Amino acid sequence: MTCRDDHCITCSDEGVEMRVLRVDPAREMALCEDGGGARSSVEIALVGPVATGDRLLVHAGTAILHLGAGGATGTPGREAEEVPA
Repeated sequence: MTCRDDHCITCSDEGVEMRVLRVDPAREMALCEDGGGARSSVEIALVGPVATGDRLLVHAGTAILHLGAGGATGTPGREAEEVPA
């Protein structure tokens, strides 16, 4: 089974690049933001560890690929923060 046109043939969902804003390592979850500013909780067990500012490819609420570290696509004027351990 293959995916075409940036959409999954099984569920019609697409991979979305998101930036990590906060990390909860105990729950293996992160608060992430897409390029349009929409935020959602993302399960990070498949790609962890991740840090604030990292970029992830997210499909159906699960990070499936770690795209890079360090907030290269960060939003100016917005501060990201770590969730305390």
